[in-house]
Amino acid sequence: MYDLLFSPAAERYLKKLRETSLKDAYRAAFLAIMENPYIGTQKRGDLSGVYGFDFRHLGVNYEIAYVIREPNEPKVVVLLVGTRENFYEQLKRYMR
Repeated sequence: MYDLLFSPAAERYLKKLRETSLKDAYRAAFLAIMENPYIGTQKRGDLSGVYGFDFRHLGVNYEIAYVIREPNEPKVVVLLVGTRENFYEQLKRYMR
């Protein structure tokens, strides 16, 4: 099982969540990623090396962007989480 680390942007977003069912949905998604980080789709172009995992909750698409670090200890670093709307534009800005 991989360790899970969060970027400051992801921590801020998750800390602001109030809806318990959405928190549980994120928890389930993080567990799936920790079990098999290659479950997400690998991005191309500007975002090469970044994986994206998406899920639906109450009819809304949510995204998790992360990178996999394996040299010494297997780790997954969550870069950004949020709704699908403008998600990849925000991710590109964050990665600059």
